[in-house]
Amino acid sequence: MVQAFYNLKVASSKRVSPSMHQITLAGEALRDFPQGQEGGYFKLILEPGSEGKKALMRTYTIRRQRETELDVLFALHGGQAAGPATGWALEADLGDSMTIRGPGPAKPPPENCGFYLIAGDMSALPAVTANLEAMHRDAKGVAALEIQNEEDAIAIDAPDGIELRWIVNPEPGHHPELLANALREIELPDCEIAGWAACEFEGMKLLRAYLRDELGLASPNLYISSYWKLGLTETQHKVVKREDADEQEVPIQ
Repeated sequence: MVQAFYNLKVASSKRVSPSMHQITLAGEALRDFPQGQEGGYFKLILEPGSEGKKALMRTYTIRRQRETELDVLFALHGGQAAGPATGWALEADLGDSMTIRGPGPAKPPPENCGFYLIAGDMSALPAVTANLEAMHRDAKGVAALEIQNEEDAIAIDAPDGIELRWIVNPEPGHHPELLANALREIELPDCEIAGWAACEFEGMKLLRAYLRDELGLASPNLYISSYWKLGLTETQHKVVKREDADEQEVPIQ
């Protein structure tokens, strides 16, 4: 998919839960943005590049898409900014300009599996939400979702057969075993299973050990990725993620 730059403006800014802030970016340029990209991603360009200096960019998921608007959710830590992107989101005023580059492809679970195992922390909540709301209404499974506060359990139009299990962890990135342990508690039916998981790097490795190594799930019935790593910037995390992918001899996701 060809990525392009889009010059947009902030159309709305609101807190949707104690640990999640939503920005709506809007502009006529989005009429040229590919449709059907909910759950996909784009690059938020916080500072343009210059001679000898790379642009400062951060990756975010498209939560909702309309003809000339994109809704974007920013996960906060303890209700506060967790980095330059969340800092921008909390301070953004209506009409502020922002350039994005995208889109990158969505990674939804495969269709028509008998049972779905889904896990994600707040960094993955926008993608998980978009995926669940796009699922066939007869889908069955469990989604284990790690949040920082009970009030972060936002409404999700998931299929009736998908059970949502909310796990409160006020220290994001700590206790990486929570999501994997939650999936291990699930009694699995005798049918085709698909796994989808995204979260902090250490938690991802534990989920991978269960979904891939123990259950034997593999592409296209398995998507697993780390969206961040505690203590590292996005750029630093990419290096660690690449090294891990090389060790595993799998394509980076």
